[in-house]
Amino acid sequence: MARDTARPPRIPVPMSAYVIDCGVYVDGRRLPGRWTHTRAVAEVRRRGEGFVWIGLFEPKAEQIGGLAATFGLHELAVEDAVHAHQRPKLETYSGTLFMVLKTVSYVEHAAPTTTNEIVESGEIMAFLGRDFIVTVRHGEHSALKSLRADLEATPERLAQGPAVVLHAIADHVVDSYLEVTEAFERDVDQVESMVFAPNSQVGAEQMYLMKREILELRRAVVPLTTPMRKLTERYTPLVPDHVRSYFRDVDDHLSVVAERVASFDDLLTTLVDATLAKITLQQNGDMRKITGWAAIITVPTMVVGVYGMNFDFMPELHWAFGYPAVILAILAVCVILHRVFTRRGWL
Repeated sequence: MARDTARPPRIPVPMSAYVIDCGVYVDGRRLPGRWTHTRAVAEVRRRGEGFVWIGLFEPKAEQIGGLAATFGLHELAVEDAVHAHQRPKLETYSGTLFMVLKTVSYVEHAAPTTTNEIVESGEIMAFLGRDFIVTVRHGEHSALKSLRADLEATPERLAQGPAVVLHAIADHVVDSYLEVTEAFERDVDQVESMVFAPNSQVGAEQMYLMKREILELRRAVVPLTTPMRKLTERYTPLVPDHVRSYFRDVDDHLSVVAERVASFDDLLTTLVDATLAKITLQQNGDMRKITGWAAIITVPTMVVGVYGMNFDFMPELHWAFGYPAVILAILAVCVILHRVFTRRGWL
């Protein structure tokens, strides 16, 4: 009997599996009850005030499709939100603002020279509309639960509209940049002290690891400066003037982080050069030692080679003390060479 090789039917995953939270906010206060995205936006538009905040975690294209149709999200922005791995950017699509922020997290470790990862990155995408904000997270460390709780504790802030949520997210992400750079600075200081310490065992591999991690941090911080600068200007009516002033403070903090990251990059470049120079000096010292010992070993090798020839008339060949005399002469020459090389610092 033929074996059935057909694949089992694929069970569709509901949208609710990717929704972390869905809240309706009116006058800055959250309305009670559980809401779907369709009921939430219908309630806000029926009232003519308030906004919806929906948080998603790593949704798939088939699940986010219905939500995109409800809120009128552009298909290109939705594709970016699903596939992730985007650069920080800010774009507008027919009345909707789409922003991508890279999140970073410091990976705890015993020492920077023994770890394989220092900075872990993720992403937060935000769709901002007149009466909604949809956040899409990628990465376990990019949770916004505590941020939502803090905002709900200050309803006067949420009463200013969904743009306040976007500011709070940007401020939260940039504050995490400051925390990561402070922790990274301690690692850089530790590595710097080890590089210039005598007889240290820091190799070039550790330096390149640090360079790779600072590059990952730089990819999150530096491209965000342009989108943040746009939000401080009159870029879109979706960000009112009274909220735009808050983004200026975030932009200032981001500039500080960008300067720190640039200084770390320059310092690590110097440390790499110092490490390579130190390795070169160590190799030169090793070559001197090898050359010195090779010169010492050449003396007995040459004498033994001469006496290994089959000639009848060899120096002191038939003398009873010829053998020990040759051995003593070899040892004397080797000792003299050893002292000479030692005085010159070769051995």
